[in-house]
Amino acid sequence: MPDIFDEIAEDLRNDRAIGLAKRYGVWLLGACVAVLVGVGAQQGWQGYQTRQANKAALQYLALTATVDLANTPAPAQAVQAAQSLNQFAATAPEGYKTLANLRAAALYASAGQPTQAAALWTGVAQDGSADPLLRDLANLLWAQHAVGTAADADVLARLQPLALDANPYHALARETQALVYLHQGNNAQAKALFTQIATDPNAPGNVRNRAQALLASLNAGSNG
Repeated sequence: MPDIFDEIAEDLRNDRAIGLAKRYGVWLLGACVAVLVGVGAQQGWQGYQTRQANKAALQYLALTATVDLANTPAPAQAVQAAQSLNQFAATAPEGYKTLANLRAAALYASAGQPTQAAALWTGVAQDGSADPLLRDLANLLWAQHAVGTAADADVLARLQPLALDANPYHALARETQALVYLHQGNNAQAKALFTQIATDPNAPGNVRNRAQALLASLNAGSNG
């Protein structure tokens, strides 16, 4: 037979639960609803972002399809495509915005409009919300096209963090540094960098080959 005291305690617990439900039930229900609404809103936002990304991907591919097929588009065609990509980038999701600006910069450069290209590369490099690798790439591309036209000090300053061993672009950055030193007439410093690149197992093969060829040319020149 159940203990009478246990029955009384159980009744008290039930009465307390009923009282709490009456007192706080509306608030608890509201909290549950808020959680469900929050989960639904998050899922809805993720779905919206996915749809926007898919839409942006199709738009980007459509804008670049013509110039991709042309391989080397005519200057007027390149500029027109670059302008369309600029317009797309103004409202595109962050990743596609960065890609569009980088592609537009390349098109401007190929069309002989380095000022527009440099502005876009600088914009990507300074965009704190862009992927760090793409920001570094923008600085590298700016520097490669700026050798001999921009101030050597400015080019070297942009290349300095890219030339560190840990940076995936370090071989290309050092190659560009060497070209700056050649522009200055500092062949010794250029040769030192080409030597580093030529013996760097992590450097791309084509970059090592260029470094070896340039190093051989410099050595031949100094011996002639």
